[in-house]
Amino acid sequence: MTTKNRPSFIFIVADDLGFADLGCYGGRDADFGPVSPVLDRLAAAGVKFTQGYSNSPVCSPTRFGLMTARYQYRLRGAAEEPINSKSKGSSTLGLPPEHPTLPSLLKGAGYRTALMGKWHLGYPPAFGPLKSGYEEFFGPMSGGVDYFTHCSNNGTHDLYLGDAEHQAEGYLTDLITNRSVDYIQRMADGARGGTPFFLSVHYTAPHWPWETRDDAALAQEVKDNLFHLHGGNIHTYRRMIHHMDEGIGKLVDTLRAEGLLDNTLIVFTSDNGGERFSDNWPLVGGKMDLTEGGIRVPWIAHWPARIAPSGVTTQACMTMDWSATLLDAAGVAAHPDYPLDGVSLLPVLRDPTARFERPLFWRMNHRGQRAHRDGDWKYLRVDGHDYLFNIPQDERERANLAAREPERLAALRDAWEQWNATMPAIPADATVSLGYGAKDMPQR
Repeated sequence: MTTKNRPSFIFIVADDLGFADLGCYGGRDADFGPVSPVLDRLAAAGVKFTQGYSNSPVCSPTRFGLMTARYQYRLRGAAEEPINSKSKGSSTLGLPPEHPTLPSLLKGAGYRTALMGKWHLGYPPAFGPLKSGYEEFFGPMSGGVDYFTHCSNNGTHDLYLGDAEHQAEGYLTDLITNRSVDYIQRMADGARGGTPFFLSVHYTAPHWPWETRDDAALAQEVKDNLFHLHGGNIHTYRRMIHHMDEGIGKLVDTLRAEGLLDNTLIVFTSDNGGERFSDNWPLVGGKMDLTEGGIRVPWIAHWPARIAPSGVTTQACMTMDWSATLLDAAGVAAHPDYPLDGVSLLPVLRDPTARFERPLFWRMNHRGQRAHRDGDWKYLRVDGHDYLFNIPQDERERANLAAREPERLAALRDAWEQWNATMPAIPADATVSLGYGAKDMPQR
């Protein structure tokens, strides 16, 4: 691919979206109709991954994997599950500015770069998007903010433009969309002339608090506890997804109007599995769990110049593989001192029937969890119990085959141990932050 023809990239990340929340992944219609018609059309016109995973079942660790195309466990900040507001002022709990990132590597190769939406990789002054390869930033620094006041869970205002706090009126999902549309329009001339762009669109939707575009009155009600434990329902939740889907439609329309849709790779996913009101069918578990519902997420890729429509693949992959894919598509090499753990998926985008072996590994401080997916098989440990599942036969992870196939269990466990030995140990002071528990609602 010549420099003139390098693609632009839009990497869209939803927040806490469940595996089956989208119509194209089996999700049911809402009372107002289809929940995700735009994303469903992108999937139909591109390729859909049915065995795609997030790097973690919780937000900020996955974002470390996305940014570095490496296992997040290599960095101290990613041991937080997740980074919380108590880390403000820390010089260690964040993405080190000196570490090469997807945006910094692309920027170094001539791409324009921007993040519109959630950062959640450490607080200023030590950390921030502009320190890690993005030229522009609009959005919150923390993990969750109110959609109208843009305040975080500790009540402080958390909306930035560049590295300065910024006041703006409006529903956050729409603000992220509008800033993204503006960016595409400003970058369009350059992209047509051979200077492509990398735009990260990291929505906070459908993360709590449970507010649709019409729920501004709820902002005062939830300001002291954004977990919004007394509210929300599937109807509000689906509408929040629909607002995001409408925004993605505006991005697609803008690319089309600017003549950029054909050679822009749009990737869509979630940072982890679903939360309270999500649909993960047929998977079990959700956010914070290494069962499939916590880490199996939608992955959609749309790139008319290179991806044929109606593609469906069972290729296993995880977040950092997509970061490696974008670098590969741009012809950009990794920094030699920071080799990638991610593997490019370009061969699968060209031919969804293509397959390659892709062992995947996870660990969590929370409940001592560990997991290893290799081919059809998955080794899982939760609360000291070891399990073995054949995922294609048992996606709900209900039929534990550990006693029937002890040799296979041992082999997968040994592979996990060998991989884990290559990673730094979980620090003793690493924190697990749970917003609610069994006292708040029955557990799954």
